[in-house]
Amino acid sequence: MTRLHEFDIIQRFFTKAVKNSERFPLGVGDDAALIAAPAGQELATSIDTILAGTHFPEGSDPYDIGHKSLAVSLSDLAAMGAEPAAVLLAMTLPEANEKWLAEFASGFFNLAEEFEVELIGGNMTRGHLSISTVVYGWVPAGKAIRRSGAKPNDRIYVTGNVGDAGFALQQIQQQQEPLEPEFQQRFFHPYPQIKAGLALRSIATAAIDVSDGLAADLSKLLTASRVGGRIQTNQLPISDLLRNQTSLEQAITLALTGGEDYELCFTAPADSQSVINKMLADLDCPVHAIGHITAEPGLKIFDADGKEVDIPQSGYQHF
Repeated sequence: MTRLHEFDIIQRFFTKAVKNSERFPLGVGDDAALIAAPAGQELATSIDTILAGTHFPEGSDPYDIGHKSLAVSLSDLAAMGAEPAAVLLAMTLPEANEKWLAEFASGFFNLAEEFEVELIGGNMTRGHLSISTVVYGWVPAGKAIRRSGAKPNDRIYVTGNVGDAGFALQQIQQQQEPLEPEFQQRFFHPYPQIKAGLALRSIATAAIDVSDGLAADLSKLLTASRVGGRIQTNQLPISDLLRNQTSLEQAITLALTGGEDYELCFTAPADSQSVINKMLADLDCPVHAIGHITAEPGLKIFDADGKEVDIPQSGYQHF
């Protein structure tokens, strides 16, 4: 078998002609890519790294890794209300395995093509399996949804369901196999809520993507906005699938602290709920009001009877 070198890998698996040469005059193949910003637009950018043994199990399906490596970064653009445009990809690989690379590229490019994201460059080296993505997106000047805009009496919302991916991670860590296909999908194939983010740009006052756990990420939003929040556990969007797999208490804990959901948590004026429900229903994106913003700082969580619940809000910690 012919040994693959760095430039062979790039040429065979990751070099595609740039479709939008007006916006990206130069892509893969030079020392740097060139980006032409559209008039009246701001460039939103974010970087994420996923590491074997930390963010996904050793030996995970390469297609799944390819999908997730891009999805986690696109989710950041969704939270800003930015339209995805391009990505840089940096890979550290233990070996150059043709089959692995082909499957990884398939998972990566299938998601990239769905959102019309151009791969415009990157880097490759040898070592423990690690994937980094830098994404770029456009947002009209002054229209990005930030974490810092929530106001007292705004409602707090979350898209989709929360807790399923955290349960899947827990099962993986405990080596509980086989994992239910639905949980496998939620953990390895998060779907970035790009369309919802674009729609919410006109109405949301603040937003954040849920990656480290709903309670932890909502707390970051509250801190940035210098406000507080109150949410109720009986209003959390917990799937029937999760309810059937564990106790309600554990399901609530996972929904608040499990992480890996990559849904959007956002705030909006209280009188806009019907508009939001219709707007996201038209996009086939479930959305749930889970609480409201207060002037008093800090996040407080209550059960259906109005009793305050003491649940850790730290979420996932890298260190």
